[in-house]
Order: sequence, then C-alpha cells, then structure tokens
Amino acid sequence: MSSLRQPYVELSGPALQHLRAIKKLLEDSPLGRNLVELVYLRVSQLNGCAFCLDMHARALRNGGENNARLDTLAGWRLSPHFSAAEQAALAWAEALTDIAASQAADAVYQPLLQHFSAQEICDLTMAIASMNALNRLAIAMRQ
Repeated sequence: MSSLRQPYVELSGPALQHLRAIKKLLEDSPLGRNLVELVYLRVSQLNGCAFCLDMHARALRNGGENNARLDTLAGWRLSPHFSAAEQAALAWAEALTDIAASQAADAVYQPLLQHFSAQEICDLTMAIASMNALNRLAIAMRQ
C-alpha cells in the first residue's frame, strides 16, 4: 500500500466538504439510504476504492442490509436478491462509472423511468457522479 500522496482533506477541505454535503443530502433523499449506499458500494467496487468499499459495506450492514445481497452485489445481474428497481439503478451506476464506453445509453436509461420519478433519477445520477468523484480523490491520493 502506498502512503498518502497529498493531505487533500486538509488542502482541499472546503471543496471536499461540499462533496460530502452532496453525499449526505442524497442519503436522505426519497431514494432511501440503503439504495443510495448500495449504489455507492457498487461504484466503489468498479473503481476499486478499498477505503470506500469498507465504509459503504459497513454502512449497509449497520443499516440492516442482508449479507447475501452484499456478497452478491458484484454479480447482481445473476443474483435473485435485487429488485427490478435496484437492477435499473445498478445498471445506471455501472454505465455512468464507465461513461466513456457506455455513453449513458438509452437502453440503460429507459428502465429507470419505470421505477423512479424524474427527481429520483436526477438524485441517483448525482449520487453516482459524486461517488465517482470521491473514489477518484481517494484512489489518486492513496487514501
């Protein structure tokens, strides 16, 4: 494991506080804390952010999340443990995390309309974007 490259928490504290404020707002959104944390965990799996993986898995367990769902999250497409709404959210999370390849395709966006309001889709998209930003900071600075 590498040592911290820059103390970004101290050096970019105000900007980081705003990213964390977005995260907190979205946890209390109509999407529900568990769905948001599930999306945060999946994004962190894709990005390989060990710090975030630990934090979000712990938050989900503390929130009463079923271990079978956590254990099968990486293979959610083949798991019977996720609802259609959760599958749509997870597919969107994966598409936006790898947006260079996916270009946020309509085929991934359209299922969201069956399960979420316009506000919830925007909140979900903001949650995914903010977690990607936080993952990139943690990974780049070797947190």
